[in-house]
Amino acid sequence: MIDSVWLLFAIGLLVGGLGTLIGAGGGFILVPVLLFLYPSLQPDAITAISMAIVACNAVSGTVAYARAHRIDYRAGVQFAAFTIPGSVIGVMVTRYISRSFFAIVFGSLLVLLALYLLLKKDGRQKIPVNKGYGRSTQVSILTDRNGETYRYSFNKYIGWGISLIVGFISPILGIGGGIIHVPALINWLQFPVHVATATSHFILAVMSVVSVVVHIVQGSYQDAAIQRMVLCLGVGAIIGAQVGAYFSHRVKGRAIERALAVSLGLVGIRILLGHH
Repeated sequence: MIDSVWLLFAIGLLVGGLGTLIGAGGGFILVPVLLFLYPSLQPDAITAISMAIVACNAVSGTVAYARAHRIDYRAGVQFAAFTIPGSVIGVMVTRYISRSFFAIVFGSLLVLLALYLLLKKDGRQKIPVNKGYGRSTQVSILTDRNGETYRYSFNKYIGWGISLIVGFISPILGIGGGIIHVPALINWLQFPVHVATATSHFILAVMSVVSVVVHIVQGSYQDAAIQRMVLCLGVGAIIGAQVGAYFSHRVKGRAIERALAVSLGLVGIRILLGHH
């Protein structure tokens, strides 16, 4: 078993940096790394460790994004609230999932999301924000610290439904849910990319902390080796999240989407090949 403090710190740094840059929490990077480096770990231990690091990453990244004024709190609070019941149920389900099934589902999900992001059309429908809407539509106008103003509208009911599903799936796979939430916010709810990544991180912070609390209650972190891993990975993730948030506004939105897609595809293929 690999047990290097500096290696774990470096992994945490990468997870925090890339995860915050694309708003995905970093669990999609950490889970396959844990599957590869620690073949004896069971799915419930892997997801518990990953969710703890996602929480460190998400909270740190949220602080940075809050300073940049790019979080849509009105939408974020609603969506986060709907992830919580699903998250609690998802944590409880992890104990009944085999490692083989876990790897197949996780790898397939990543590959499908990657293909969707790469093959979809670049242009998104422009939705005006100055006309009347029904009760389901929420209009947002957000100005960040750099003076850039984002105007967009979305169907909040669809957002609630997506968040409930994300809340359930995320703790089962230990991925935080950003790899689902970010594409959904961008493509289905018409969020600007930089607002989507920041708001997703805020949602992740709430959801992942709830998942970690449930894991603590279940005794998932009682083993000393797991505690040590969480500490080393967590310190790296907190620092990496600040770096990722700093560079996020300097990267074009479509480039972030493509980076997310390539990362998902490579990791998904690696998991599926490793399983077979």
